Amino acid sequence: MSYAQRSRRRRRGSGAPRSKFFLALMVVAIVAALGALGAVGYVVSIAASAPPLSSLKAKSTGDNTRVFAADGKPLGFIQAEELHLPLRSSEIPDVVKDSTIAIEDERFYQHKGVDYEGVVRAAIKNLTSGKTVQGGSTITMQLVRSLYISSERTYQRKIREAKLAEELEDEHSKEWILEKYLDSIPYGTVGGQSAIGIKAAARIYFAKEVKDLTLKEAALLAGLPQAPSDYSPTRAPRAAKQRRNEVLRKMVDLKMISPERAQKAIKAKLGIHLSSYFSRRREQYFFDYVKDQLFQQYGAQTVREGGMKVYTTIDLDKQEEARDTIADHLAGIGPSSAIVTLNPKNGDIEAMASSGDYGQSNFNLAAQGHRRPGSTFKVMALMTALRMGVDPDATHYTSVSPTLVNDPQYGQFEIRTYGGTSGGTMSLRQGTLKSDNSVYIQLAMDLGPDNVKDTARMMGIKSTLKGYPAETLGGLENGVSPLEMATAYSSIANGGYRVRPTAIKKIAFPDGRVETGERLPKRFRVKRTRIFPDGVAAEGREILEQNIQGGTGTHAQIGCPAGGKTGTTDSNTDAWFVGFTPRLTTSVWVGYPKDDIQMNGLYFGRNVDGGTFPADIWGDYMGRIKGSFCGDWSAPKHPFVAQPFHGRYATSSGKLIGSPEDQQDTTSGGTTTPAPSTGTGTTTPDPSGQTAPEQDTGGFDPTQYEAAPQPAPDTQAPATGADPGGTTAPGTTP
Repeated sequence: MSYAQRSRRRRRGSGAPRSKFFLALMVVAIVAALGALGAVGYVVSIAASAPPLSSLKAKSTGDNTRVFAADGKPLGFIQAEELHLPLRSSEIPDVVKDSTIAIEDERFYQHKGVDYEGVVRAAIKNLTSGKTVQGGSTITMQLVRSLYISSERTYQRKIREAKLAEELEDEHSKEWILEKYLDSIPYGTVGGQSAIGIKAAARIYFAKEVKDLTLKEAALLAGLPQAPSDYSPTRAPRAAKQRRNEVLRKMVDLKMISPERAQKAIKAKLGIHLSSYFSRRREQYFFDYVKDQLFQQYGAQTVREGGMKVYTTIDLDKQEEARDTIADHLAGIGPSSAIVTLNPKNGDIEAMASSGDYGQSNFNLAAQGHRRPGSTFKVMALMTALRMGVDPDATHYTSVSPTLVNDPQYGQFEIRTYGGTSGGTMSLRQGTLKSDNSVYIQLAMDLGPDNVKDTARMMGIKSTLKGYPAETLGGLENGVSPLEMATAYSSIANGGYRVRPTAIKKIAFPDGRVETGERLPKRFRVKRTRIFPDGVAAEGREILEQNIQGGTGTHAQIGCPAGGKTGTTDSNTDAWFVGFTPRLTTSVWVGYPKDDIQMNGLYFGRNVDGGTFPADIWGDYMGRIKGSFCGDWSAPKHPFVAQPFHGRYATSSGKLIGSPEDQQDTTSGGTTTPAPSTGTGTTTPDPSGQTAPEQDTGGFDPTQYEAAPQPAPDTQAPATGADPGGTTAPGTTP
């Protein structure tokens, strides 16, 4: 028979009448403290001023928010100043109940909220000792103080506390009161964070569930609430042990345990095993990304103490494969790498991994790292051309190195090809497969650099863009993140939709409310915005598929339908591969996060450029995660329809306008930009003065796209050239 059962039996057999109110005996306590019989009126007036319990709202204990992976496995807690885990009565073992009652309120099962015998006994002992050595507060009174009223040390507070304690006992069982007490009382501070409730304390001090606490562990925790700092097992272990042993001896006095059992526990060490349960996290870079999004939506304090359960999109298997693949290709070589994988259909972030050590840097290379994208950004010019109806096979350019441009708006600059060789005449498709810088700078000037910038915005690039010609070749002022590039390429993979990257799928709140799907806040919902007709997307996809099959991206072949593009910056300081399958879009970046270090000849004389290590990593990683079926492309409902294109640098007939020298001369007259189709079924004048045929765009108007939000206002390019660092635009390699 437990102590609680014995106490209830004694209480039922006593037949003691229950006091309807506590005023008479409270007088004794006040008299002992104040030494005045006139305290009766004082007590009555203070008690009368206390509001009824029913009018008070209990303080929220505050539960910690926890984050989960897509498969439901925990990623970790979002840290708060107070650590708390909700407690159920069924979890509390008798040894925890008995040790707490023994040291805090030995007559818990006999009184009705106020232990008058305890009040008198404490008052007498305090008077005889000349100082406060005992308190008269019961567990119920302490719970009232914790949940309903302030903890200021005044007689008025004590009187109101006692009155509310009797009301609380009228409304709730002893089991409910004890459970709430154990769930809400502070158990000390570790590492600047307070353990609220015995369930959190068991985790923090002993790394175990509360139901698994032993006698000596339960006794130690039971002794903490009276003075958590004085009895802290981490800061005052000797005092903590003395307090624990005091609890054990009290349990013997109350016949809760045998003297032999107590003696064995008294001789034992404290056995503290501090746990990282609340601070331990999986996938910390992604975890921080989710936390920041939650803070923006709900506020930091609400998230920390809101007790949310946040279910995310991250795939732990893909995360592990991403890190393993990076290690397999780059371990011991030097550069870092970051990988982002999106579901192109809905924007779910399924992987966000890097080779960085979170313990050394909490900078998320995948989401926060901004590096120049090299030739992967040529795809934005390619999609600009396609959305304008430019025929990639009938449109030809002459590749020369250097290509000299003298433009009244953008000034003079020159672009060199990879290796410095001239490629001769080639179509736009061929120029893409060869990643020819000369072809693409001429294309950018024909299309209009601002139009390339607009397309990049349409595809989801939020980083700073100035509309410089060199941006087409990856010469961005502040670079882009792997997350942005995966987002942009997803619009080609999914048939022409920009998808918002999403990390959160469901949020469950302590009150039972669940937010998912359309119930989620707008920033967390799946959002698809049509930016290209499906035929335009399909045309771009086909070209990038050919790039993997026989262009610069052959190292990325995985035996599945896949398209992608390589990218390398000047002197091989950044290298990329961004590509997609019908079901997955992945961007891979390789480089040094803090410096522009050249990656030439790093591995047995092998350069790190887009077609080597990034493409190797992409192909290896995607081969591991593709599954048994990669999916198929959907046939476009509105096939791509080309329009005649007459640019300053190219024709759509295959016949070139003059020699390379002639081209240099003609640039002084400026560039001519083809007008995009309005998609309204009307004819659109082209730069030559002729009339372009109607284009079926399926009701899509490329001039009316929804622009992505921009982080900073863009400014007009300086007349000195396209490169913000000087008059010569940086060259890029495939």
